[in-house]
Amino acid sequence: MNAIRAKAQLLDKCIVLPEGAEERTLKAADIILKERLARIILIGSEAEVHGNANEWGLQNISQARVINPESNPERQKYADMLFEIRKNKGMTSEEAFRLAGDPLYLATLLIKAGEADGEVAGAINATGNVLRPAFQIVKTMPGISVVSGAFLMIFKDNPTVPGDILVFADCAVHPDPTAAELAEIAISTAHTAKAIGGLEPRVAMLSFSTKGSASHALVDKVVEATRIAREKAPWLQIDGELQADAAIVESVGLLKAPGSTVAGKANVLVFPGLETGNIAYKLVQRLSGAEAIGPVLQGMAAPINDLSRGCSVSDIVNLVAITVNQCGGN
Repeated sequence: MNAIRAKAQLLDKCIVLPEGAEERTLKAADIILKERLARIILIGSEAEVHGNANEWGLQNISQARVINPESNPERQKYADMLFEIRKNKGMTSEEAFRLAGDPLYLATLLIKAGEADGEVAGAINATGNVLRPAFQIVKTMPGISVVSGAFLMIFKDNPTVPGDILVFADCAVHPDPTAAELAEIAISTAHTAKAIGGLEPRVAMLSFSTKGSASHALVDKVVEATRIAREKAPWLQIDGELQADAAIVESVGLLKAPGSTVAGKANVLVFPGLETGNIAYKLVQRLSGAEAIGPVLQGMAAPINDLSRGCSVSDIVNLVAITVNQCGGN
């Protein structure tokens, strides 16, 4: 996280926090501004934001831009933008005006307008409410139709992990991806590994088979996903299908997949489904003591990340720094 924060300071990006008056969010914003991790837009009542900041002794909130969604003088501008985006889906101008006063919709409209680079929310809002306007307004990256969740697994003094970082996906979002979706998840995760982890991604498409050692429809999906990913991103180092040991243990990789540029050296592990990915990251975290940073949402046209409602101030600061790093990788 120290390296991620240092990079964030250099990138000078603007992050919008739609839960601007919420205590943890406001305290995190104060730290972010003090450490110059990002420029900040807080959405909320100016009186409430500044009143809370004074009550809690926060010294840096005056550096943030505060937008009251209800009395925003530019509300009609954002309403017109939303109407243009959604009119073919049946949205009326009246509904667009109402939603332009919703903090979560306004946050994504600020990104669409180029006034913010990314968003962090979810301290007091459910994931679905955070992501709905994101899907409707910001949408996914070109060539990507699926949003997924990656974890940066940080290891200490583990000789099996060169550079001490592995990136796991999808561990948080999409339960049963098709081969085409799995290929997109692989490409998105490679971008995440480079933008946040500073890695030169070597992507392993995981299975219970290595290079035809087993025959099953589940194996066929991973083989096809590997083919599609290579076709869509020929510049990536990507190989599959690989068993987990063949992906990360050099001696096993040489034995099971000789000639592979990824086997035995993978730093990005793409799991065939959410079930395996979620189980794997939790087991590795608990049994090896690795630090799991995430989930980092990937695949959106701009970085929008969702917090747990049980998050701490530190969690919000870290996720903002990660989001800034994603901005730099876009």
